[in-house]
Amino acid sequence: MLLIQLASYNTNLQGENGVPQDLVDWLSPTLQVSSFLSHQRPADIIAVGFQELLPLHLGLSGLSTNVINSRNEHILAQIEANSLNKERYALIAKVVNGGVALLVYARDAGVARTACDVHTTWTGSGPGYMSNKGAVGVRFRVPGEDGGVGETFTFVCAHLTAHAENLADRIADWHHIVGSLLFPTPAPADKGKGKPTTLYDTSHLFVLGDLNFRVVVPPEHPLNGAASAVVGQALTAESEWEALKEYDQLLLERRNPASLAFVGLREGEFWRFKCSYKYQLGQVDAYSEKRMPSWTDRILYTTYTDSPDNPDESAIKNLLYTSVPGYTTSDHKPIVSLLLLPTPSPSSSASTPTSSTPPVLRLPAHYTPTPDPRATLKRYTGRILDRAIGRVWWLLTLLGAGSVLVGMFNFVLGLGAWGWWSGGIKLGGGEGAGAV
Repeated sequence: MLLIQLASYNTNLQGENGVPQDLVDWLSPTLQVSSFLSHQRPADIIAVGFQELLPLHLGLSGLSTNVINSRNEHILAQIEANSLNKERYALIAKVVNGGVALLVYARDAGVARTACDVHTTWTGSGPGYMSNKGAVGVRFRVPGEDGGVGETFTFVCAHLTAHAENLADRIADWHHIVGSLLFPTPAPADKGKGKPTTLYDTSHLFVLGDLNFRVVVPPEHPLNGAASAVVGQALTAESEWEALKEYDQLLLERRNPASLAFVGLREGEFWRFKCSYKYQLGQVDAYSEKRMPSWTDRILYTTYTDSPDNPDESAIKNLLYTSVPGYTTSDHKPIVSLLLLPTPSPSSSASTPTSSTPPVLRLPAHYTPTPDPRATLKRYTGRILDRAIGRVWWLLTLLGAGSVLVGMFNFVLGLGAWGWWSGGIKLGGGEGAGAV
């Protein structure tokens, strides 16, 4: 059985300053769940996702390399420094698009030795398919211990449209991600080789990120329009969190039998930790006056043995699902989950040497996710817009010493000065010619 650790954090556009130097509370929670396991053990796979990784104009410009490399070095050092027995880890893959990033690690002594067929992908779901919103993904295969084809693992980090009133846009974002966050056909299959596959064509699927679903209480609810201090006082007990969950948009959407959003995905009891958004910067436990507290940051999952007839049950055991309140540089709190995967069944294709394809998720008969035939066009349309807008924005920010408005003023002022100067040159040249 593999132990999977998933972590997500919206770092509020802060770049290299977005995480504290000591990440033990967030990335090394294994000791907290030792009572659930027969013995203490390190995570086999660790996936860390970020949203709003760096200032938006830099993300759109594609200037994320230094930040993601620095973040990788810092995370890897912290994981190894705080692991149970000083285990070594290796980076399986990293991918970033705009401000959405995902890094996946595995233990050197385990999965990292055998992981193969590693693929990364990305898609934007912002205006014009830009990357201010969207998702990135990592997929790889772990061969079976008996020589079989093994199982595929797919990790997706997403950032969906914000604000409570934009529920339909968030759902549209998800459908766009399903259709355009595409991977090659799982190796070593020959049938259909070269055809793109969706995030659902996998043995295990993990989705994490700032999904931006909100708590929307009715007008008669006591917390409707209440001040931040009142909300904070009201949400001090787990029973109150559990009552509030009934107004969570994502939970209601997943309960809706007519909905096609997040089909097949399961989630732990998110209401056992306080709403992860929106906090006052620098505060451990004070919500902002600007937003109703909500569980915007979420982790969902499913595995190929999960039955579509029992959407609330999973063969994956959720050992831990919580937030980390002590991180105060963002208006979000980071979240973390530990998931224990079931032992592969001897009768499954995952451990049958003659099988040519890994097992895949079972979905309801009414739902068949399909690749968008225009996915590539949409992705690169978004990429072109990203670069064009991002680099103009970056230039204006540079001209304004960090302020776009000042940069625009300086740019217009500069154009006016250049026009005046060039006009004066032309006028002076004409007068000189007439005098001769």
